[in-house]
Amino acid sequence: MSALDWLNGQAFEAFDQRVIWSDMIGNTIGLIALALGWRRSIWTWPTQFLAGVILVAAYASAQLSGGVGKQLLVIGVALWGWFQWQRGRRDQGGEIAVRFATWRERGVLAAATAAGTLTVGGLFTAIPELSWNPWPDAYIFVGTLAAMVAQARGLVEFWFAWILVDLVGVPLAFSSGLAFSGLVYVVYFVLVLWGMRAWWLRTRSAGPALEGAAA
Repeated sequence: MSALDWLNGQAFEAFDQRVIWSDMIGNTIGLIALALGWRRSIWTWPTQFLAGVILVAAYASAQLSGGVGKQLLVIGVALWGWFQWQRGRRDQGGEIAVRFATWRERGVLAAATAAGTLTVGGLFTAIPELSWNPWPDAYIFVGTLAAMVAQARGLVEFWFAWILVDLVGVPLAFSSGLAFSGLVYVVYFVLVLWGMRAWWLRTRSAGPALEGAAA
């Protein structure tokens, strides 16, 4: 048995849902990455990279091309985010400085996300082989990119982006047979709310010198 066969093999069954190893391991590592992001640890990025590699196998087994594409995107952005945080601004404690985006940055991020979703959704619709559920897949695909770009720039808004992705990701994961992904998305939601509060409070204690500064 190859490593890929083992990863896509059944770990256990819960509530009439088949849970595979790649889904369980990849999402557990993803939870660790999210917790590290909440702590503003640079190790969030290599951990996210590893989670993405493993989850490629999970989404491929479920024939979710959009999910596979999302994880490939996660892998690429994780490398970029790691580089960004290595050379990014630090607060007085030497940790990554976080801030709220300017209104211009919010507008650009929202417009790019909307345009990207329309483009990717149109592509998935035109080529059915890429996704059996094109618009939710496109929404998650582009929303994940937007969230990770905002995280790499130290923007509090990245937590809001993850919430919007989770609202679609939870039901889609359950309906696609990735039960563990669905359960983990629920835990993600709780951690996202906690992390958003931590970053929000951090912006208030970081001092006016950081407010509105470019990342």
